[in-house]
Amino acid sequence: MKGTVFCFGELLLRMSPVLNRAWIQSNSMPVYVGGAELNVATALARWGLPAKYSTALPDNYLSKEICEEIQTKKIDTSAIHFSGSRVGVYYLPQGADMKNAGVIYDRAHSSFAELRPGMIDWDAILKDAAWFHFSAISPALNENVVAVCKEGAAAAAAKGITVSVDLNYRAKLWQYGKQPVQVMPELAQYCDVIMGNIWAAGNLLGIPVDPNIHINGRKEDFLQHAQKTSEAIQQQYPKCKVVANTFRFDHGDGGILYYAALFTGGKLYNTAELIANKIIDKVGSGDCFMAGLIYGLYHQHPAQQVIDVAARAAFGKLMEKGDATSQDMETIIAQLSKQS
Repeated sequence: MKGTVFCFGELLLRMSPVLNRAWIQSNSMPVYVGGAELNVATALARWGLPAKYSTALPDNYLSKEICEEIQTKKIDTSAIHFSGSRVGVYYLPQGADMKNAGVIYDRAHSSFAELRPGMIDWDAILKDAAWFHFSAISPALNENVVAVCKEGAAAAAAKGITVSVDLNYRAKLWQYGKQPVQVMPELAQYCDVIMGNIWAAGNLLGIPVDPNIHINGRKEDFLQHAQKTSEAIQQQYPKCKVVANTFRFDHGDGGILYYAALFTGGKLYNTAELIANKIIDKVGSGDCFMAGLIYGLYHQHPAQQVIDVAARAAFGKLMEKGDATSQDMETIIAQLSKQS
């Protein structure tokens, strides 16, 4: 494959307070520049793929510094749209999970949330793209952003560009009167690659989930369900050729049990179980998995290698602080060979 991997979504500032008023007493709070699609672009650029990132930011010095920082990571920022008046923010206590009740979103009226159809010249900014990636976090904002995502995905599909979506589900974000299942199917129809998990597929695409699947908690049961979910997705969205599912469970006191599955060509491939007794930061692990998936598919690696590398990259991200990974591909592959 040749051409850029074009990632489209909202850039977010993550504020990470230390609780029990420590952030107030110290007058400090760490800030991370992130957002799902930027995290994907950051990993891909680090691994040597040509990455291009598009979002909407206000035209001010803060945005200028953010863009300069992104450029140092070898990400093309020429498609960033300058409009509106604010950068989206979310607050997440240190060590907490994005799905945790502790997350507070402050994204209303951000530059990205105020995008409208017709504001972006998709023909111009997709001219060198081989891949178009977005996530379900964007359509959760409002109906105009749904229309913009559809515009982009449809333009990419019409040009024969591979389209991927991460079905990351954030219940707190869907606040504008639409259920995800009323929105995501019209976007999924353009996708060649769909990544998520069996529960996200249920919440976002209406693919049935066995409510008792967790009772035994056996890997073989979850993998069987992953295959069933993947087959249902491909039947519902014929353009989709690859479905990936991740499984991440709490393990012991503050640890993680992790594995993943890839369904393509009528066959399910799965990884070994990866176990960590302690982790550092849960944020961005799914984005790192998505990047690993794109990396392997872009290079047309064998399916087993694709899913092994993606899972190992995601697992490694759990040991890093911040939104985006700083792992290099050599380290990921070395960890993989140690595992086998």
